[in-house]
Amino acid sequence: MNQTTMDIERIDRIARGPEAWRLATAAYEALFDLLEGLEPAEWDRPTVCEPWTVADMVRHLVGAAASHASLRETVRQQAWAARHKGEYNGSALDAWTALHVREHANLDPPALLAELRAIAPRAVRARSRRPGLFGRIQVGLDQTGSLPEGSPARVSLGELDTVIYTRDAWLHRIDIARATGREPRLDPDVDGRIIEDVAVEWAGRHGAPFRLVLTGEAGGTYTRGSGEPEIHLDAVTFAWLLSGRGEPPPDMPGAELLRTRVVF
Repeated sequence: MNQTTMDIERIDRIARGPEAWRLATAAYEALFDLLEGLEPAEWDRPTVCEPWTVADMVRHLVGAAASHASLRETVRQQAWAARHKGEYNGSALDAWTALHVREHANLDPPALLAELRAIAPRAVRARSRRPGLFGRIQVGLDQTGSLPEGSPARVSLGELDTVIYTRDAWLHRIDIARATGREPRLDPDVDGRIIEDVAVEWAGRHGAPFRLVLTGEAGGTYTRGSGEPEIHLDAVTFAWLLSGRGEPPPDMPGAELLRTRVVF
């Protein structure tokens, strides 16, 4: 944990460039390390993302990476999601992720891991090569389905490529670790930087003063303005809450601020 108190306004977001692609690659590598160590029965464990098992979550990650790696595949998947979102409570996002699980249902755990290892580097490489103008395009997020209340209504394609797809792989590693009772190995330079970027975006979205003390290997202390309320959380739990995977206790200092979500 970084012991220095940092002014949140002075911290740069993760920007398109070498840092973004280093973090994306590292997030996948940490995920591979976790998956390599799973026992066969653990792939059938339920996850917080119902009704997915661990294997289903990896099926989503394979399908998502295939989409990131190819513009043609992106168009195909998104067109399917738009046509079928009515079957998923009006959520194109939920339709998109369900397609991943459906199309890779025949792959067993070794095949899933091999496929993800093969496609992930291509996905990161393709994300790094998108033209700048492409990244400015804004897309809407259906405010329904699995998207938690308090989430942004729109994101840019640049945000998706630069930070959100990395967060998705990162948080699903946490999901899988929790589903299998494993303690994820945290690297301050990777996990800490990803969580720090989440904190900066979160602070920018709500705009209120606070002091945020995040504990653990990926933690740090961040402040704005008066430094009140003072929020103490494990760093991974902070990201978990902002993703909508849980709710802070209503009497916890800063509980209302923690209901401002960011996209993972």
